[in-house]
Amino acid sequence: MASDPKRRKVSLTPEGDAMARTVREMDATSGFDVVVVCTSNVSQEAYWQERLTATRGQAAKAGAVIVAVHEDWQGDGAGNGLGTLYAYTKARAKAKEASGIDLDAILAGGGTVGVYHTAGKGTRLAPLPGAENNNKPGVKLPSLVQIAPGVHAELTILEAVVRQTGCYAPKREGRCSVFWGDQIFVPSAGHAESGAHHADILAQMGPMPDEQVWVAKGLDKYGLITVNEQNEAAQVEKVSYETAMRLLKGFGTVTSVGPSLGSFSLSNEMLTELLCEFADELDGKQSKMDSDPHFWMPLTLDKNSYVSVMVTKDETAEVAGAHHDRMQKFKTALLGKHPSKGVFGAVNVGESCYWWDYGQLGLYKKNNELAMGDSEEAEALRAYLKIPEESRKVGCQCESDVAMTDGSVCLASKIKSGSLKRTIASHVTCDQIDTNGCILINVTAKKIKATNCIVYNVVDDSEDGLVLADGAVMTNVFMPGSEKLVQNSSTTTDGGKVFKVKMTGNPFSFAEVYKMNGGTDVTAAYALGAAAHAAAKEKLGL
Repeated sequence: MASDPKRRKVSLTPEGDAMARTVREMDATSGFDVVVVCTSNVSQEAYWQERLTATRGQAAKAGAVIVAVHEDWQGDGAGNGLGTLYAYTKARAKAKEASGIDLDAILAGGGTVGVYHTAGKGTRLAPLPGAENNNKPGVKLPSLVQIAPGVHAELTILEAVVRQTGCYAPKREGRCSVFWGDQIFVPSAGHAESGAHHADILAQMGPMPDEQVWVAKGLDKYGLITVNEQNEAAQVEKVSYETAMRLLKGFGTVTSVGPSLGSFSLSNEMLTELLCEFADELDGKQSKMDSDPHFWMPLTLDKNSYVSVMVTKDETAEVAGAHHDRMQKFKTALLGKHPSKGVFGAVNVGESCYWWDYGQLGLYKKNNELAMGDSEEAEALRAYLKIPEESRKVGCQCESDVAMTDGSVCLASKIKSGSLKRTIASHVTCDQIDTNGCILINVTAKKIKATNCIVYNVVDDSEDGLVLADGAVMTNVFMPGSEKLVQNSSTTTDGGKVFKVKMTGNPFSFAEVYKMNGGTDVTAAYALGAAAHAAAKEKLGL
């Protein structure tokens, strides 16, 4: 297999070298003692329980306790605030019943728990989550993990996040940490320590700017964390400089500010008190509370400021005021019992951190294409994905005259002839290939001819093979008891905007496919897909 000789030969800058060292830390040798995954249904719970157990030492650390649960809350969910508390209570009960493991005792003894939220339809990533039978965190990346002796599969987005965030565990003794399951970040400030506050949140902190710089940085477009001279933090919503100054009038002198990443951690004491405070809501599986507007803001803003924000979110002043009173009473009681820590702090990830978000189709394409680039960040991403810098190949059985150019990557593929130009091919099996600017993951076909396309979980057993239009997105959906479903889109289409629209050439809308996948057994569906790939290879002599 002929490889592209062009590789970046320039030495890393000091900043690039520091980021490379940080990436090398993200190798699953450290991690949380307990990994809790909150999924959308029973089928996904079963799948992730087995999968994350199988990939311990590659995602979660070796020996980690894996506890997958699902959220069965009323209405439109618990929100990520109550949802975190509910996930912990379900995981605590499941771990105790299944293996006698006591999560409370682990935290009390200085151990660590990481909670990962994966719920959501993934509308803006469509049609890829549909091809995973609504198992959005199972969307594949171009990297390989061993899931059984001698059996390798693509690293999933969730596994990538678990591996990356595990580096915070040694810095968080006796804390429960909470992360979102679709974005990877490499902190330019290193993995800073927690512990000074009962709750803290990851944020890209920088010096407090004036109004002109505030606007230039676009800080009005983010949920923000501000820190004062006492090192206490406050949460403010997407607001102008003038509004932020008004909301923070009683907060003291602001020394630093930055966009929040949303991920937070709780001391064991605060987690215990929150579970007690919201026991009625958790028992009744009622109400919806998110961490930013219902935990951090009422804990850190004065009442008038908090109410003024919440009334813009269709909350009445009476309800908002009562919730603020409740959380301030909670704060007083917490500090009365446990005065050694502050209430809310910021953990700086640095203003220059790498941020690899896979929650939208455009970002999925952009950040996978980055793995073929020549920048320091691209090199860091390849190191994270364990793609060899020189060969860009792992486990391939391709013929020697298959050409790889323009940074192409080939993983666990079997290709007999053709060329890959600026293409990622992972688990691709075909006789002939001619691709440029493509991402091909889990594809079996006689021939593949495509430009600027995403081809994902596709089986084609025709003699003509796949000949795709420029910029096409093609997926297959396998559901037990149903025929293979083909779903098409384009790389410029935002699935969130057309989720309920039946696009030309598709038998169903993405929303209809989501509904059809609702009761699907993910494990059975994946087995059906694997059988289809095997049958096509046999039929085509691949």
